[in-house]
Amino acid sequence: MSWQIGTVTWINGPVVRARGSRQVSMLEVVEVGDEHLVGEVIGLEGDIITIQVYEETSGMRPGAPVYGTGMPLSVELGPGLLRSIFDGIQRPLPVLEMRSGSFIGRGVHLTPLYRKDRWQFTPRVKAGDYVTGGSILGTVPETPALEHRVLVPPDLEGTLTWVAPAGEYTIDEPIARLRTENGEQELTMLQRWPVRRPRPYRSRLAPAEPLITGQRVLDTFFPLAKGGAAAIPGGFGAGKTVAQHQIAKWADAQVVVYIGCGERGNEMTEVLQEFPELVDPRSGRPLMERTVLIANTSNMPVAAREASIYTGITIAEYYRDMGYHVALMADSTSRWAEALREISGRLEEMPAEEGYPAYLAARLAEFYERAGYVETLNGERGSVSIIGAVSPPGGDFSEPVTQHTKRFIRCFWALDKALASARHFPSVNWLESYSEYVDDMADWWREQVERDWQTMRGQAMTILTEESRLERIVKLVGPDALPDEQRLILETARLLREGFLQQSALDEVDAYSPVQKQIRMLDLILHFHQRAQRIIKRGALIVMIHDLPVVNKLMRMKTLVANDQLEKLDDIRRELDEQMDQLEAEYR
Repeated sequence: MSWQIGTVTWINGPVVRARGSRQVSMLEVVEVGDEHLVGEVIGLEGDIITIQVYEETSGMRPGAPVYGTGMPLSVELGPGLLRSIFDGIQRPLPVLEMRSGSFIGRGVHLTPLYRKDRWQFTPRVKAGDYVTGGSILGTVPETPALEHRVLVPPDLEGTLTWVAPAGEYTIDEPIARLRTENGEQELTMLQRWPVRRPRPYRSRLAPAEPLITGQRVLDTFFPLAKGGAAAIPGGFGAGKTVAQHQIAKWADAQVVVYIGCGERGNEMTEVLQEFPELVDPRSGRPLMERTVLIANTSNMPVAAREASIYTGITIAEYYRDMGYHVALMADSTSRWAEALREISGRLEEMPAEEGYPAYLAARLAEFYERAGYVETLNGERGSVSIIGAVSPPGGDFSEPVTQHTKRFIRCFWALDKALASARHFPSVNWLESYSEYVDDMADWWREQVERDWQTMRGQAMTILTEESRLERIVKLVGPDALPDEQRLILETARLLREGFLQQSALDEVDAYSPVQKQIRMLDLILHFHQRAQRIIKRGALIVMIHDLPVVNKLMRMKTLVANDQLEKLDDIRRELDEQMDQLEAEYR
């Protein structure tokens, strides 16, 4: 329901000003023009209302009516979110296509969740129970991969006077009645929540468990905690989207929310075509059964790009409140920042560095701070892990979006165009990347693999850093000028780079690497380095070590050893020791 609150006086792209009622609220959703285009109030000054419109405004004229709704920009939450594809303001794209064809018509109003589907509801409470916000009323098998827990809205509490028996209900049919201080309220499976307001939780917990992605360079060298925030910056062609696809497919999160925010239409088309065909490696069923896609490409209205980030994070928080671990991919936050810049320019605000608005850092902080590992209102534990891609122009990490993002994240996976050009994927630069979660993860690794992961990681990073220094010397004088001890560092670094850090997303064995395999592979390479150091000190030449048959096996063990046949790594270790013993015997 809406009512007229004013008339349009000024139009500049997606920004519209209207003169009218003083009873309008900031961030209220309004409808602009005869086509009822969706917009949001972003400024109030006397009776002048400034609105950002989430649809194309071409053809609109001063004098067009503006209608108020009295509601903030909100998302619908309930069964039916998984397997869905929405635009930036949560309109279902497949239904939009059926309504208006391949090009979205203006002013098309649709409910995000389908009202006629019936869901099998099983109650977990009974009449007379006292419930608070976040309490679980019952469960619904939303998909074969995930049980949907129907929650009491966070701002309600009271005594249940009636609970629906087990059976099939639509999302807007009553399933319970709650007696509150303000009278009796009917509860349904459908909730609405303002996207710019974080959903509440009981307490925030310290990060102690990594989000396992199956990508060795990330898990072993630069781990991200569950409930943490990471950035993947990289220039065009560095592999940001493929890296996010791999994480979405293999990460041990129960729900994936993928936001295609301002990316090129052809890239997003690939995502929309590929995701429904991806098989969840854990269940063998389609990955879409635990995925929500939000698509807002670069040719869609720019203001909706700004809203899509908030739509996605609110959906992620909803599943977190059920006690699930959620991985949210934002591809890319640079396009979102560009939308802020365009709207700011049209509002004639004073620009800051490179034309971005002065509040860019505050908006980035607002987004990344909604990540977290929390105790929910019902006592469960859930998390939202945010992985935001950044697309710095020309791969320049000194530009404002990358620099401000680094202030609010603790995990930085810097992609290197030179590595991508050399077909080294994931193209994570191990010298520029970092993780501040390393100390927090040490106890977890010790329990899982019974090895000193932190020390091993430090040794490997020292070798890779030393290689970088030696490479500069090699470029000047050639490798033959180096002593064998330093040439061994180059040899071990080659094993680390090509045999450990490099990983093929297309190889059946190598696409995913469990942590037990990761740590044993790293242990083998470091064991090789220690044995070789000892032999070189006795006078052996690096060429003899390089030519050992086991070196080739170390290089190929990532594909030779299946994830369920890790005992083969013990065979390689025995073979390594035998060949090293023979070589060492010659220099006693």
